[in-house]
Amino acid sequence: MSDTRRRVKLYTLNEERQWEDRGTGHVCCSLTDSLRVTGEADGSLLLESTIQPGTAYQKQQDTLIVWSEAENCELALSFQEKAGCDELWEKICQVQGKDPSVEITQDPGDESEEELAESGHPLELPPCEPGRLEELEELVMSVLPSPVRRERLALALLSSGYIRKLLQLFRASEEAGDRQGLQQLHQIVRGLLLLNKATLLEVMFSDDCIMDVVGCLEYEPALLQPKSHRQFLTETARFREVIPIRDSELRQKIHQTYRVQYIQDIILPTHSVLEDNFLSTLSSFLFFNKVEIVSMLQEDEKFLTEVFAQLTDEATEHSKRRELVNFFKEFCVFSQTLQPQNRDAFFRTLANLGILPVLEIVMGMEDVQVKAAATDIFCYLVEFSPSVVREFIMQEPQQADDDVLLINVVIKQMICDSDPELGGAVQLMGLLRTLMDPENMLAPASKAEKSEFLSFFYKYCMHVLTLILAPLMSPPLVHTQLLLTHSHLLLRLVKPGTWVIVTP
Repeated sequence: MSDTRRRVKLYTLNEERQWEDRGTGHVCCSLTDSLRVTGEADGSLLLESTIQPGTAYQKQQDTLIVWSEAENCELALSFQEKAGCDELWEKICQVQGKDPSVEITQDPGDESEEELAESGHPLELPPCEPGRLEELEELVMSVLPSPVRRERLALALLSSGYIRKLLQLFRASEEAGDRQGLQQLHQIVRGLLLLNKATLLEVMFSDDCIMDVVGCLEYEPALLQPKSHRQFLTETARFREVIPIRDSELRQKIHQTYRVQYIQDIILPTHSVLEDNFLSTLSSFLFFNKVEIVSMLQEDEKFLTEVFAQLTDEATEHSKRRELVNFFKEFCVFSQTLQPQNRDAFFRTLANLGILPVLEIVMGMEDVQVKAAATDIFCYLVEFSPSVVREFIMQEPQQADDDVLLINVVIKQMICDSDPELGGAVQLMGLLRTLMDPENMLAPASKAEKSEFLSFFYKYCMHVLTLILAPLMSPPLVHTQLLLTHSHLLLRLVKPGTWVIVTP
């Protein structure tokens, strides 16, 4: 069971069609032909699922096995190693009597006996020529209602290298100005995406194919003029490396994910409910790409340490610092693809590498854009790991003066907010309230944590926070607006039903 080949992450698809991480463990196939996943941490049973004859399993991206357990219950196993995925896939196919070279075991459903008999054989494709595009378009659209025929078409496309031939034809048609052929290619490529096959997506989204796929999708028949998606992706959305990314695989994955996200959000945003089901593999492709990117960046301590060093270096140019902090903000946004327990581990890793001392320095800088982005990053840390932030804050007095404590920097930023709408001040007040809220302090140490942190706050921070009350001691007509503003902030800090006693 300790074999890394059998190490997996278990995912389930929630009602919002997002994959949720259910834990890491080891998978095996029992004597009763059941898939069992036992938790890595405590040996608990994460999954027990009998391999049923009619269940459709799919093998995706070399390390994924995906299937539907019942209506609205979709599961996925993500393997650490390809060999482990191949091994379990062969076992599943053996139990179901399927061919392991085919990356789906399909529920027969309402397929005819003739279709089922031919399910392991590819369809015959028309020659990849301009005069046969209409025939190919009709073929692609005709197979969509039939899972077996979709699988057979996918096999044919992959076995003959047909997709790359099709994209070569696209380039030739564009050079020749063949408007009708380009519109037919749009329908064909869109249909290929609707086949919902991960193996096809891997080819279509590869470095040498993806921009031609985007090009085909520009020629929507309903439009008088084609879109300019390739121009945007190559000229406007330029990828800038604020710190050189030495891992070529990581760089390629970032490029690919951005472009595929663009296809999903911008080029294909108006698909129907039926198409949404067909495009579920596209969503899965993006999700697991993002998980992999975050994991690879998280593990590259040298890269993150260099980012932190340049953020705090006084010699760093203002424009460069803005790029760095905005990159890191995007990195944190990307981490939202992770599930809560993984996000917590992710932010704890950042804390161990020194993100909080970095934010303490950056949030005190004069550059408004830098401070705003740093505040957003701090928000993510407080939201997902408040105990980690509290732990850092309580250790600071041993190393710094009261005035430069992170929490006092936050309070001062809140008090000195020059925005008449108080957007930044209200955001910071929300962070303070979260940090002081005993309800999110972890059990069983919640009682001790509550006592220690609140004692710390009253000793080191309350004298800074009470600056909000300074207008009470000033001439009323001069500071009326300031009094109203700061009272408004103070009320936001206090939870409903809580008494606050302020003493001299």
